[in-house]
Amino acid sequence: MDIQQQVKEIKQSFRQMMDGAVATSMRTKGVDYKLNWGATLPRLREKADELGKNYDLAIALWKENVRECKILATMLMPADEVLPEVIDIWMEQTPTQEIAEQAAFNLYQYLPYAPEKAYTWMASPEPLYQLCGFHIITRLFMNGQEPNERGINEFIDQAIVALQSENIPVRKAAMAAVQRFANLGLVYERIAKSALKQANLDFL
Repeated sequence: MDIQQQVKEIKQSFRQMMDGAVATSMRTKGVDYKLNWGATLPRLREKADELGKNYDLAIALWKENVRECKILATMLMPADEVLPEVIDIWMEQTPTQEIAEQAAFNLYQYLPYAPEKAYTWMASPEPLYQLCGFHIITRLFMNGQEPNERGINEFIDQAIVALQSENIPVRKAAMAAVQRFANLGLVYERIAKSALKQANLDFL
């Protein structure tokens, strides 16, 4: 089966996953996709498991301006095959907070160059980039990856800025990252508490 035919059949399968309440809820919150079936994430994960990792299919699905296609693309893309340039294009084309979070969780945290992307995006002026960067670094910390001295300084600097952002999702993502950073060990906890105290911020 060629890729376009496969994409067509996948899109048809979304009709069975349709959840009008989810789609309506998103619209009322201002999350607007050209097409949104309201499929739940577990249903999409089942579909991804059924299809298996597939670079070409992920690329084709991402091009569709359909919520479910974009999320499925992040689940299908093999992290060890995709080039940084492609990831940069995907990030540029990320339409919503939900897609940014799903991409970070399903794909970006597993990239061989995940830390590099995390630090670059945390320093971006764009809220969605910042959000993605903090989500990636949170997952890396959760997996026990410890930053070097330069990484520590850079992370703390960006986190302090983000914690004072007017963007609430960015603030929440930054605080989650700081908490995971502190969980890496006593030294990291002291660094986090000291930095937040100096910036007159509370450590939750």
